[in-house]
Amino acid sequence: MVILLQCSDRVGLVAEIAAIMAAENLNIISMKEFVNVDENRFYIRVEIQGSPNLEQLQTAIKKKLPEDTEISLRPYNKKKIAVLVTKEHHCLGDILLRNYFNTLGAEVQCVIGNYSALQPLTEKFDIPFHHIAHEGKDKHVFEQEMLETLSQYEFDYIVLAKFMRILSPNFIARYPSQIINIHHSFLPAFIGAHPYKQAHERGVKLIGATAHFVTNVLDDGPIIAQQTIAVNHAHSVKDMMRLGREIEKSVLANALQFTFQDRVLLYHNKTIVFEN
Repeated sequence: MVILLQCSDRVGLVAEIAAIMAAENLNIISMKEFVNVDENRFYIRVEIQGSPNLEQLQTAIKKKLPEDTEISLRPYNKKKIAVLVTKEHHCLGDILLRNYFNTLGAEVQCVIGNYSALQPLTEKFDIPFHHIAHEGKDKHVFEQEMLETLSQYEFDYIVLAKFMRILSPNFIARYPSQIINIHHSFLPAFIGAHPYKQAHERGVKLIGATAHFVTNVLDDGPIIAQQTIAVNHAHSVKDMMRLGREIEKSVLANALQFTFQDRVLLYHNKTIVFEN
């Protein structure tokens, strides 16, 4: 089991947590903590072995730790995901390949696309694909059709693998901190269409990607992972697009790994990521 805790900081918290685990006959196999001194906020991730009584363990934690302690008890299990796509294949292809070779850390339950372009790719891996067109529909109708399809599956997270539609607040509210997105890191400098063309025209020296949880503010949710790569005047727009796709795959894969391994703690619009 993984235990994620956050609370106000004070002297002795690590010792108190260790004592709680010992009293519950639980063996600590990994413990990583972080203190945000400016906000007096304590974060910790604890991996344990044993067979805890979850209610008893939660009661013990609440009794010993500060009143504002937030507790998340997460048994070891493989996560389940639904994937939303449009036409770009690189992120979906990487997810499907990792899923096939059992290195994703999750099981893909279904893929939903607002175009059918990626249906043949998805079906090569024996994953259900649902084509739900958005064209000519009110946004509410389109999202309702997606929700009805998603309701057929059990999943822990929704991954936007280059899904190029903005989700409504109502949709996002149904899955708080469960929707993960990947986008190029030119925002807000290069908003809108053709970001790589804009970047090329400005002579940028770095391109990159950001994976984050989705909130109501476009591309402004808590960041899970980021990466950049150097470019120069010799790179064409096509070169930048190719490099951008590669880095998007890498960043999304890292973000999903951190999330599926329960290494991410959320606090307001910020993440604490306990890397390996």
